[in-house]
Amino acid sequence: MRKRGLLGIDIPIKVPFYDIDSLNVVWHGHYVKYFEEVRCELLDDIGYNYDDMLRDGYVWPVVDLQLRYVKPATFRQALDVRAELVEWENRLRINYLVSCAASGARLTRGTTTQIAVSVATREMLYTSPPSLVQAVEAALTRRGFR
Repeated sequence: MRKRGLLGIDIPIKVPFYDIDSLNVVWHGHYVKYFEEVRCELLDDIGYNYDDMLRDGYVWPVVDLQLRYVKPATFRQALDVRAELVEWENRLRINYLVSCAASGARLTRGTTTQIAVSVATREMLYTSPPSLVQAVEAALTRRGFR
């Protein structure tokens, strides 16, 4: 069983024509784009997005990406894309679920792992910057988890 995150967000996506491949299903690489869209919304919701990270002097490259395709999405299909933050103290680990908005059927799931890297030194940090941890703790408090 996958670990559930305390902080999560859902966004709707309607599959556009340009995401379809020659088999008339969403090309597998576009799911990564859907993950990025919902991840940005999650970070905005937490109150510490990529702009904040860069202002603090860090970039957060994806160092691991895992996807599991269950069923393909199709042109104009309404999707629900969910992201849940499951780790933040030492790295950002986010779980994703892409499901059919109409039926709730699972189509794809995945996970990304990101690490903080100092812009100034290009060195990887072994713990998350305090500003990220504080933003997550504040978001947990706002939602009644702390």
